[in-house]
Amino acid sequence: MERDAIDLGTVKISVLFRKMFIPTLLGMLSMSAVTAIDGIFVGHGVGSDGIAAINICIPLLMIFTGIGLMAGVGCSVVASIHLSRRKLKAARLNVTQSLLFVTLAALIPSVAILLFPRRTALLLGSSDHLLPMVTDYLMWFVPALTFQMWIAVSLFVIRLDGAPKLAMWCSVVSAAVNVVLDWLFIFPLGWGVMGAALASTIAIVTGGTIAISYLLLFARSLRLHPLKASRKSMRLSLRNIGYQCRIGSSALLGEATMAVLMFTGNQVFMHYLGDEGVGAFGIACYYAPFVFMIGNAVAQSAQPIISYNFGTGDMARVASAGRLSLLTAVVCGIAVMSAFTLCPRFLVGLFLPPDDTAARIAIGGFPTFSLGFVFFIANLAAIGYYQSLKRIGPATAFALLRGVALLVPNFVLIPKILGETGIWLAMPVSEAGTFLVIAGFYLAARSKVNGLVRPNNG
Repeated sequence: MERDAIDLGTVKISVLFRKMFIPTLLGMLSMSAVTAIDGIFVGHGVGSDGIAAINICIPLLMIFTGIGLMAGVGCSVVASIHLSRRKLKAARLNVTQSLLFVTLAALIPSVAILLFPRRTALLLGSSDHLLPMVTDYLMWFVPALTFQMWIAVSLFVIRLDGAPKLAMWCSVVSAAVNVVLDWLFIFPLGWGVMGAALASTIAIVTGGTIAISYLLLFARSLRLHPLKASRKSMRLSLRNIGYQCRIGSSALLGEATMAVLMFTGNQVFMHYLGDEGVGAFGIACYYAPFVFMIGNAVAQSAQPIISYNFGTGDMARVASAGRLSLLTAVVCGIAVMSAFTLCPRFLVGLFLPPDDTAARIAIGGFPTFSLGFVFFIANLAAIGYYQSLKRIGPATAFALLRGVALLVPNFVLIPKILGETGIWLAMPVSEAGTFLVIAGFYLAARSKVNGLVRPNNG
């Protein structure tokens, strides 16, 4: 397997970031493309009921993804600092502990869901009409959750180990397998929602197997390390896992933010614009993961650089990496916003005919909705920066601010003032408000530090 030797402590920051960012971005976008292509295939091959059945399952799947990202971020930050201090065994133990944690976190609920799929579907809000398709999707997708969690953690570790291209290929191969099998199972074989779930399961198992094989057999530094079964070892493992989860908790909140955005948006669009409005917002929700993954790619590419140099005490390199990640976030946000502003008809047309009522609502709303993308991506980069410095409090506070404290009230209040336009503006206003708070916090902290080091000439 290909490995890239990357010295996080001496190589020029811009070179390091580019080596991390390009493959990470491509891998992230390929994962998002799978979600969109799934929607297109299911929409054309099964119909709106198929999309609705899968959408009912999405919040549950996002929770699992969020737990995996939480463990992956925390594990990567801690392992980066251990590596910077030449504590190789400690870094390996943290990686192993993180993977064991997500394995248990996936296996136990998976068994319960497989034993009670009908009850799970009803708890998720399935109607009687959609119940057979929802239970089908759960039964065929849930076995992949453990592998999905392995991927979520392993990609962080593989990039930290100096193999960002391999991390990219884990995602790309998984995406390619999913697309091919989606077409085969849904169209020639006519397996419907079950086919979509089975395609995703096989693709995720493929990616997870590649990732775990690397960590077991080919990793340069961060191979898995056996854990002791003693009571003391288990107690230390639990403490380390708790610490990792605290560091990565804002990553879980990031996934929760997407869930809140989808759930609250559905309710508000239904109230103001009916089923067609929900359909329009549904198309936006298929594209939202692209924006989220771009922000994640920026944050995850900067994270090992920032954490490693923070561990060595080189704050000049930490600051340089932070500035570069923020600049990259702003450029990416402008590019995505431009696409949604200039090409809404094309983007919506991939899912629905442009003359459809829901399509017309989406085409009109996409330019307004996209105003928040610059702030959306920049906020994710900023939260990732504070995570990388183990600043758990600020990272968590900013994640809660953008995900709940501002988003829900804006969805309720702004439409009352501006009507339909206000619905599309709720997310941009929330992200802009969060960005202003983060900027104020950063400037205040910087001013305080400057005041402490300023010589007293009096």
